[in-house]
Amino acid sequence: MTVTISEEIRKDFPDLRILTGRVEGVRIEKSSVELEEFKRRIIKEIRETYNIETLKDRPILRAYRDFFWRLGVDPTKTRPAAEALIRRVLRGKPLPKINTFVDAYNLASMKTEIAIATFDIDELNGELTMRYAREGEEFLGIGMSKPVKLSGREIVISDEEKLLAIYPYRDAEEAKVTEKTRDVLLIFCGVPGIPLQRLTEAKKLTFDFVTRFCGGIAWD
Repeated sequence: MTVTISEEIRKDFPDLRILTGRVEGVRIEKSSVELEEFKRRIIKEIRETYNIETLKDRPILRAYRDFFWRLGVDPTKTRPAAEALIRRVLRGKPLPKINTFVDAYNLASMKTEIAIATFDIDELNGELTMRYAREGEEFLGIGMSKPVKLSGREIVISDEEKLLAIYPYRDAEEAKVTEKTRDVLLIFCGVPGIPLQRLTEAKKLTFDFVTRFCGGIAWD
């Protein structure tokens, strides 16, 4: 399954690259003792690697921040996904506990600094497209109590029936990965300034982490 990037997006951001992949036949649980132990190891590595004062200036995270500004999003209020997770760890706050699949790919996101979007394949309908939102289009993100109306400046990912994500920082409630999910589509979200190799590394590490704790077979 691929994502078609609209001509408008290609024109405005010719260096934007994404990678997709899927993991089929996963077994997702609420939590796992083994994953929690692994999580502690990753958190220790993050705290030894990063400094909260210089975090925003790391090249990958800076690329996301610059991209957010170009879209009219303030990255000091809406943090790039990996940066938000790393900041939580550096401040001594616990990571969100969602389920074994989401928790595992969040660890990979922190390790690689790459934003990752995931969707339950059974909830997807038809071809996927990255495009600009239409003014007034409504979006209900994970954890939101009610939909928001979009301005038209946002970049979104949609299938043939609904919005799936505001790119690259919020996925939709309707297609989220839950304990009932068996097949998952993953999108490794690039922005200008992020090399394709970095996305490839993130994809490999994410496949490693999610199949280690949720099983399944990973496919390009």
